[in-house]
Amino acid sequence: MITEYPEIHIQKLRIGIHKETIQLVKTYNEYHLHIILHFSKNIICFAILSGYFILGNEELIILNSWVQEFLHNLNDTIKAFSILLITDLWIGFHSTHGWELMIGSVYNDFGLAHNDQIISGLVSTFPVILDTIVKYWIFHYLNRVSPSLVVIYHSMNE
Repeated sequence: MITEYPEIHIQKLRIGIHKETIQLVKTYNEYHLHIILHFSKNIICFAILSGYFILGNEELIILNSWVQEFLHNLNDTIKAFSILLITDLWIGFHSTHGWELMIGSVYNDFGLAHNDQIISGLVSTFPVILDTIVKYWIFHYLNRVSPSLVVIYHSMNE
């Protein structure tokens, strides 16, 4: 079949294949460059936040004392309602599309290719793990600090 075409057509075909190969190599290199850049960006952000955390303890102590004072001034019903609202909005099992978007964006931020199976697996397990951690925190920490808050929380949750 190749012998039927003149040499000019074969040469054009080779040039087209060569151009397509170069384009594929460029795409491949750009993809891996983006992975390296995303990873580097995450390391730099982690280093900056770690440095601020280590060097900025005074500001964090002031913020922590202000938040604790604000929370201690709230009554137990408002605290329980706030915990219930925040955990339902943050962990909410009903918002699988939101979890898919959030996990997908974090997954892409690390420079990884979109993979529906991994994202579906994380969507089905990550909220359950977070919910378990929050319930443990409520049981362990809040039982010591404010037993009435735990009773109100459980009655509101039912």
